[in-house]
Amino acid sequence: MTIHTALLTLSPGTGEVLWFLDTRMIIKATASTTNGQIGLVEALVPPGHSPPLHIHHADDEIFWIIEGHLTYRCGDETFPAAPGSYVRIPRGVPHTFVIEGDSNARYLILYAPGGAEQFFVELGRPADGDGLPPRGPMDFELIAQVSAKFNSQIVGPPMKPHSVR
Repeated sequence: MTIHTALLTLSPGTGEVLWFLDTRMIIKATASTTNGQIGLVEALVPPGHSPPLHIHHADDEIFWIIEGHLTYRCGDETFPAAPGSYVRIPRGVPHTFVIEGDSNARYLILYAPGGAEQFFVELGRPADGDGLPPRGPMDFELIAQVSAKFNSQIVGPPMKPHSVR
């Protein structure tokens, strides 16, 4: 990390690298490095991954899809997102997504204001190497407890994969 006056730069692949559930997260910006304005996370996510249906009560969540195909559920709508897609989920709206197909997805998640990125820090662990961690079961009770600390709420199950659109 390099800081030039008010400028902060991170090289590709750098930041706080975590294994979170079955994903690899790189924390690029935090509320503490942006005066609370944003949190930015780069995610590498395996096929079939889906978080539980949840609501962020205090922040908007914005996705920029770099690789892979996802299906999003946002409120009552379900829609596909391919590389280059931008998805903004306003606070207060129930949402989830699933990684479709047989390839990993890579995307950026921007939280505005920042702070929600610390959810991954609290539930994750330092990555033990390159790539993805081994798959294991989701501890929904623990996820719900930690979500509440970040003003989020689990309201339903994860999505099941569909065919890539």
